[in-house]
Formats: sequence, C-alpha cells, structure tokens
Amino acid sequence: MAELLFEGDELVLHLSGVEKLEAVHGDLRAPRSAVRSVEVLDDAHEPADHGFKQGERLPGYSEVAIVRTRSQKLFAAVHHDTPRGVRINFEGTGYDAWIVGSADPESLKARIEQP
Repeated sequence: MAELLFEGDELVLHLSGVEKLEAVHGDLRAPRSAVRSVEVLDDAHEPADHGFKQGERLPGYSEVAIVRTRSQKLFAAVHHDTPRGVRINFEGTGYDAWIVGSADPESLKARIEQP
C-alpha cells in the first residue's frame, strides 16, 4: 500500500512493488514547499472517476493511476480498504495533486501540514 514519507525537504509517495506495476510508475517526490493545501476526502475514489487514466483502475475499489482531466494531472493511490484519504494540492510540480487513501486521513493531513 502507498505510504507518504518525509525525506529531508521532500514529500515522497512510496509505492509498493505491485502498485508500481499497476501504475507503470515509480515513487513520486515533491518539495514540501510545493504543497499548497491538504484536504481530507471522505470518498478518495471519486477524484479518479473523471478523466483519462493511465494505470490500474477498478471503479470504487482500487485506483493506482495517473488521472488527466482537461485542467489537471493527478496521481491516485486508493484501495478498497482505505476509501477515505487526502488530496495534496501542489504548485510548480509535475502533478497538480496526489490523492492518497488512508485509514486516518486527519492525522495524515496534520503530519503533512507540520512546518
């Protein structure tokens, strides 16, 4: 399962080996300074329901994919056992946002927002 880690001044979305195969993608990295906002999502699957997907997607069950809409490029890592999650909005990176499933999105949000 995807895990958010902090390495120095970077936020790292570490994907499991299976998730890397599903998404055809490696771990993602972004400077902490690029984080613009973090929001808790009661339905973390919903943002991946719109647009073109590159990766694995079983609607409402599991999404590990790049999602492109007309105006945004997202990366989603959400599974059936973590239907809630966070949306991390970025500025100045290759992605507008990451959607990450979490058993405790409120605590995850607080960790990301710590200075």
